[in-house]
Amino acid sequence: MRNNFVNKNQPTSAHQWDEIEEDSFKTLSKDEMDALRKAKPRNFASINSWWVVLSQVVITLVIASACYVFSSLADKNVYTYSALVGGLIGFLPSALFLMRIEAAKKSVKSSPGGFLAAVVSGEFIKILATIVLFIGFALKQPDLKWIPLLVTYLATLKCYLLAWFWK
Repeated sequence: MRNNFVNKNQPTSAHQWDEIEEDSFKTLSKDEMDALRKAKPRNFASINSWWVVLSQVVITLVIASACYVFSSLADKNVYTYSALVGGLIGFLPSALFLMRIEAAKKSVKSSPGGFLAAVVSGEFIKILATIVLFIGFALKQPDLKWIPLLVTYLATLKCYLLAWFWK
């Protein structure tokens, strides 16, 4: 049995690395890939990114409802509003990013470089929108409760992890 692991103390030759590299992957033909897709279709399924944004909206509404139900009568509106703002800060930039990507997909001049530029500019828009929303709400709504706002914001960010489980 051949050992594919290299000892740290043993000097390696270029030939050993070539052998390891050759064994680490196999190029599949189109027929082999089609057979693999048929055998394991779930591994090749893609998820619609708008479902992630929808899940962010749903989790925002769930947390805002919980804030409304479980907060005291005096603070009910402030906690609920703060949770809704936190969710908005979470899902609005994601929706802007997806709109940028959708626009790039529909572009007549689509190329790999153009799509990469769309992803980078979409990420920039997303980060900028998040910062502007946080600063804007902090300045314009000083009575916001930060705990429900941040909890809801972080919960919307965790919706990206749910996409891995859905797939």
